[in-house]
Amino acid sequence: MKKALIQLHLSVFLAGFTGILGKLITLNEGLLVWYRLLFTIITLYVIFRWKRMLSKLSFKQIVPIGLTGIVVMLHWLFFYGSIKYSNVSIGVVCFSLTSLFTAILDPLINRYRMDKTELLLSGITLFGILLIFHFDAEYRTGIILGIISALFGALFTIFNKRLISKHDTPTITFYELSTGWLALSLALPFYLHIFPQPFEIPAVHDLLYLLILSWACTVCMFMLLMSALTKISAFTVNLTFNLEPVYSIILAFIIFKENRELTPAFYAGLTCILLSVLLQMRRVTRTMQKAV
Repeated sequence: MKKALIQLHLSVFLAGFTGILGKLITLNEGLLVWYRLLFTIITLYVIFRWKRMLSKLSFKQIVPIGLTGIVVMLHWLFFYGSIKYSNVSIGVVCFSLTSLFTAILDPLINRYRMDKTELLLSGITLFGILLIFHFDAEYRTGIILGIISALFGALFTIFNKRLISKHDTPTITFYELSTGWLALSLALPFYLHIFPQPFEIPAVHDLLYLLILSWACTVCMFMLLMSALTKISAFTVNLTFNLEPVYSIILAFIIFKENRELTPAFYAGLTCILLSVLLQMRRVTRTMQKAV
């Protein structure tokens, strides 16, 4: 159990590091995501084929998985766009809105009654984002992109939950990311035309960061998480991943000194967001204790 907990916290830390690497990589968000997906699917294919973890699927089965892969690709694209147009702290704080979008969209898509408490707690998060948006005009473009990223993040969670009940996780992950890469490859010429930047081979430092992003923060994180899930409940995993934005912000303060750029409005908004997370953690913990 101790080993599994270490694996879990390491995977959360690696997830928190993705925003930092997004800031360090000088490529625009389109090329960044394209290379991340490319390196990741090549690595996953080698590992999954070697361990015989990939299942063959029909075209009909691949279609919903592929569409979900396009959603996660768009989520990454807007997430890194948010960071490029603002900073890491703003990007990960906006990502906290995923809970609000999930609380609204999941009942609508899966046709069940909305949880009023979840909506209330997510509303506190929304208030925190609005505080930052209202007072930090410099980062409004980044905030808008971050909100769109959170929307796609929520849709990915909802759609992925359906797929997991039908297929194994390695197969879903490989087909999702492969389809996301193919879709982005088709769109990339138009993307680079609208947001002018020539297609380029990454410089040595960018290549190093991309490999860390793909191997450590994507492949390694995924493998650690799968291993931890064999010993730890999904509830504990979801609860622990609430620390991801906290890790990212702390790392951004240490590496980029972002605390010098942020206004009191950011900290007021962040306090609201952390309050909603803590209240949600307390609520879920009580529910689990009653169930026992």
